[in-house]
Formats: sequence, structure tokens, C-alpha cells
Amino acid sequence: MANVYDITIIGGGAAGLFAAATLSSYIKEGNSLNVLLLEKMHRCGLKIGITGKGRCNLTNTKPWNEFSTHIHPKNIFLKNSFYAMGNTGVMEFFEGIGLPLVVERGDRVFPQSMKALDVVAALERHITTGGIEIRKNTPVTKVEHLPDNFIIETESGAKVHSRAVIVATGGMSYPTTGSSGDGYAFAKGLGHKITPCFPSLTALKPKNYREEYHGISLKNVSVQLVVNGDVVQEEFGDLDFTNGGIEGPIGFKVSRKGVHSIINGQKVELRLDMKPAVSLKQLQERIAREAKEVKGDQLKGVLPKLLPARLVKIFLQENKGVSLANLHQALKCWSFPITGYVGYERCVVTAGGVSLQEVSQKTMESKLVKGLFFAGELLDLDGDTGGYNLQIAFSTGAMAARSAITGITR
Repeated sequence: MANVYDITIIGGGAAGLFAAATLSSYIKEGNSLNVLLLEKMHRCGLKIGITGKGRCNLTNTKPWNEFSTHIHPKNIFLKNSFYAMGNTGVMEFFEGIGLPLVVERGDRVFPQSMKALDVVAALERHITTGGIEIRKNTPVTKVEHLPDNFIIETESGAKVHSRAVIVATGGMSYPTTGSSGDGYAFAKGLGHKITPCFPSLTALKPKNYREEYHGISLKNVSVQLVVNGDVVQEEFGDLDFTNGGIEGPIGFKVSRKGVHSIINGQKVELRLDMKPAVSLKQLQERIAREAKEVKGDQLKGVLPKLLPARLVKIFLQENKGVSLANLHQALKCWSFPITGYVGYERCVVTAGGVSLQEVSQKTMESKLVKGLFFAGELLDLDGDTGGYNLQIAFSTGAMAARSAITGITR
């Protein structure tokens, strides 16, 4: 038989690289392990390179009880992996391999250089110095399970034999980086169910959305997600109007439920509160005071004091019945009917994936196939924006690697 690897990792993204880095650390401690990493693209970590607008928000320093509230749809699944390799562990690891970090607003952690590619370089350096082989430009086409090992077929026709396999191929977001859903096919071929997937952390498209909105950013506003007339989520923070629609930190937060509701044929609306820090009555009183100082058209005179200049004209066009008497209500509840969303081509993460019911949360091993492990976005596990998704990748990647070691050494 051809040479059999102990562990083969399919996918050189965040989860795959961190799994390989964990195995490299084990090898550097003096242990013998034959590991192969297969990456379909010409470079590893292409998606890491564009995260955090090219700065790479590695993780978030919040403790588990706060961190877990940002994980969906079943945060308890991540708990074991997080406690084994949590945010502090990830930070210690990266600084230990020569990548200094900094913590910014919102407890977000970045490389000190603010260069995402430095994260990829540090991981690859650590992996290769541990003697782990990385094969790039090697798309996998099939994973077959035999009684004593796995056979992994590649696009070139080559076959790799491995005692254990970690599938970390990512989801379907930003397919140009290589995450085009290959892992779902491998999982299904090995008997696993795939929870329906959909784009998350993406732009929601309002009805009659116009180019005039593009590039407007709002600070310290509040948004409610309304589904079939009921408020199902409310978020406070910053929001952006882009060429895709409504996004930014709080736009992304409500997008998961928003997209899912649209797919299910429900009526979706965003209600924007431009002045969440004051009550309706307080805002009404402020408008009355401001109006007394205006000569001429009081409505048009007051609005520039309450809205960004670029938004005044748009606000008047979208709220045609607004007057000085009801301006406070319009500012506290600006309605945006949502008719669509930006798809996988630009969403940050894929919701849905390999069913968590068929994967052990204590090991990341398949409950159906011994020696098969899953990690990262491929799983039906995703987080809010702010470093949560990369932490999921790192935690599950590390757990899969350690469990694979246990499986082949016992």
C-alpha cells in the first residue's frame, strides 16, 4: 500500500491551519506524527487575508458567558472546544509563535501589524517547521472510508491514504477564496446530514434602495428586525449603507434572522431609531426648541441638526408625510421594508452546515465514521461579527487535531 499518513487535513483556511498548527506543536514536543495538509487554492488562508478589512479580527476577549451569546444556533456545542482552546489560549498561541497582538474597541483582537497576511504567514511558518507537509493547488474530489483508513482522491487523480481525516473546507461565503461547499459533499458522501445553508453577516437590501445611500455611516443608532409585524431582534451600535444594502456591525447582527426569514417567505422590515439615547418625548421637546431658532422652513432648518447632511434629502424623500409635528416619531422609527440580501459572493459567513447532532461536541469526531473529524465554518455553527467566527475555527480546529491524535495513539 502507498504511504499512509497519520492525519490528513483537507482545507488550509482558519480551521485547517490551526488544526495543523496544533499538530505541529505536538510534533515539536518530540512526538512522531506524519501529517499532510491539502489546500485547493494556490495559497493557504485566502479568506483570512480579507477578514477584518484586511486586518484580521482574530478573536474577542469576552468571557464564555458573554462570548457564547454571540454563537448560533447552538452555542453549547462550542463550549468544550472553547474551554480547551479559548480566546486567551489563542492569544497566547499567536504571541508565542511571534505574532504580537493588540486589543481594540469592542474587545476585538488584531495582529499588532494590522496585516491579516501576517497571521497566515505565522501559522504556515509554525506548521512547516514542525515537518508537516502542505500541498497547495490540490483540490480534493472524494473522501472514502475503508475499514482501516481513508482514501482521499485529488483532482489530479492521486490518492492519499490516511488513518484519520480532518475536514475543514469552510462554507460557501466568498467562493473565490476556495470555500465553495466541497466539504458538504464529502460529509454527505460519508453519511452525514447537512442543515440547510444560507448567507449570514451580509447586507440586507431595502425596497427601492438608491445609490444616494451608498457610503453613509451612522454611529450609535438602534435597529429593530421586524418579522411578520413582530420585533424579533434589536441591536445598538454602528450601521453602514453600502452598495449592497444595509450592513455594518448591527446590520450584520440582524442579517442572520433576516435572511432566514426572507428564505421562509416571511415579511421582513428594519426599523431604524436615529436617536436611541433619548425618549420620544425628549426628542419632541428638543425639536421644538431647535425649531424656535429657525427662520423660514422649520422642518428643513431643524433636520441638519439631527441627521448627517447627506441623509437629510433622502430622509425627506422616504418619509413623505413627515412634518415638524411628527418628526420625532419618524426619527425614532424609520421603516425599511427588506426585499432581499447579498448572497454567498460577499457574505462573511455561511449559516447551516454539517449537522451538530452527528458530531461529538467533546471531540469534533463524527458519530457515524470513526476517525473522521470536522472543524470550522463547515459545521452548523456560526457567530456574530467581532472575532467570533475565527475563534470558532480555532477552537474546533484545535479540538479536532487533539482528538485525532488521541484516536490514532490509543
